[in-house]
Amino acid sequence: MAIRPPILRAGDTVGVVTLGSPRDEATINARIQFLENLGFNVVVGNYVYSWAGYVAATPQQRASDLMSMFENPDVRAIIPARGGTGVADILPYLDYNFISQNPKIITGYSDITVLLNVLYILSNLITFHSLLLIDFRETTPAYNFDQFFTATSTLTSPRPLENPPGIPLVSRVPGNVTGAIVGGNLTSFVDTLGTPFEVDTRGKIVFIEETHEAISRVYRLVTHLIRAGKFRDCAGIIVGECSNCTDAYGKTYADLINEVLVPLGKPLMTNLASGHGYYKMAIPIGAIANLNTIDNALTVLEPTVSL
Repeated sequence: MAIRPPILRAGDTVGVVTLGSPRDEATINARIQFLENLGFNVVVGNYVYSWAGYVAATPQQRASDLMSMFENPDVRAIIPARGGTGVADILPYLDYNFISQNPKIITGYSDITVLLNVLYILSNLITFHSLLLIDFRETTPAYNFDQFFTATSTLTSPRPLENPPGIPLVSRVPGNVTGAIVGGNLTSFVDTLGTPFEVDTRGKIVFIEETHEAISRVYRLVTHLIRAGKFRDCAGIIVGECSNCTDAYGKTYADLINEVLVPLGKPLMTNLASGHGYYKMAIPIGAIANLNTIDNALTVLEPTVSL
């Protein structure tokens, strides 16, 4: 069983870090103010406002910011400013044993996918495919906040993972399986292949989502995972949105699912509101879930935080 980080409560301290691409200071400060208005204390990493091209700072600097949050006994949750690119750069510089002994809530999506899965694999820590700092703003749907705080601030169990009203989950291949959830952004997931940080999918429920890619590129990424054996021994597959993805060669995202994923024969659920989409379900990476595509239900079977 994976380690559940301590629960997040009103008035707690959260740490803000920039682990991939940079973000402008005004946006970061506005989102920090939103967190403070919610009643949280905020501590900021040394390189949150840094800008070094397509990444915020050196891998060592970004890693040191993350480790400083795990080392700070007051910090209960860690919220990256954004994803972008380059998060994998920091992985060799993290102390995974220390992290497992000092668990904290860590949330995000996009390129933060890499970190969420590696912290589960190497530190045995449940992490959260959920909000980034940029999402803490007035225009974020209430659904997204409800999802985040239900996952991180309650012991609700079992917890159905349900889309917002009017957006149905769609089961495509029938089955009923149980396993830990892994995955997230497809591009970032594929980037781990052939590295010491490759995601182990054996017996797991594999979740994928993508954004701003041509369907031909998504096809390439999905078939790469197939050739790498990442669906061979998995328990089941969950497919999220491909937000702002474009058709290619007359093929759509639905075509790709029908022609490439359905034939794998694994229990398959699609249309999960998550990641880069407008609505963002909070998906606990490393938590045990039941995927029942006969009854069209996805349920987290354990609390994802601890007292």
